[in-house]
Amino acid sequence: MSEIIVTAHPDRLTKVTSILVTQSRPTDEKSPYFELARKYDIKVDFRPFIEIEGVPYKEFRKQKINVLEHTAIIFTSRNAIDHFFRICKEARIEVPADMKYFCITEQTSNYLQKYIVIRKRKIFTGTKTAAELLELIKKHKTEKFLFPCSDKRTNDIPGFMGTNDLHLTEAVMYETISSDLSELEEVTYDIVAFFSPSGITSLMHNFPDFKQNKTRIAAFGPTTAKAVIEARLILDIQAPLPNAPSMTGALELYIKKANGF
Repeated sequence: MSEIIVTAHPDRLTKVTSILVTQSRPTDEKSPYFELARKYDIKVDFRPFIEIEGVPYKEFRKQKINVLEHTAIIFTSRNAIDHFFRICKEARIEVPADMKYFCITEQTSNYLQKYIVIRKRKIFTGTKTAAELLELIKKHKTEKFLFPCSDKRTNDIPGFMGTNDLHLTEAVMYETISSDLSELEEVTYDIVAFFSPSGITSLMHNFPDFKQNKTRIAAFGPTTAKAVIEARLILDIQAPLPNAPSMTGALELYIKKANGF
């Protein structure tokens, strides 16, 4: 899908005093979200719109996947790592020392140390996007890849693997479900920031009669932007942008314009 570019609606470019980020509160107090709040005197709240539930081992077995038939694992998130090793533990599978790991970011690969001794394993790391990770994968065409994923996932990795005739087994090990957001029913924010189509699904599931009114919606990535438009909502802020590669960067550009900085 080509990237969606949306121009801010001039009549909606009003002062921003509050932002809701649809993710968990960062544990690092140096997070750019906190810097954004301090710098522009804005209230920034955090509330995950989706929750992750592990697929029970009994259900996973119905997929008839033999982990040990694979020589490499593709990890695109911490959730994937947690639930892969959970399933292995419940199945009493000892992952071979020569197993290769392909991780989407350095942060993801570092998280592996929760379960394995990193310096003794073969780990290949992308920098930020699935496209960059796939370039690494192309250099290892003979591997048999296992892809631990959610029941809701983008098609970039499976699509690429199929196009390039690479061996890939998808293993659904966790599910994405909508959070109960009833406490937000009477609360409004100037901006709500979304990071996945599942977040938009959760919004509409919790509030079927949701009226956007003056609330600006920010979306990270083209698939999230597409979900906003398909839900017949107005997309006011899009990330990443060439001059703002992060959500906080895109938010700051918008705030500067809306608040007259």
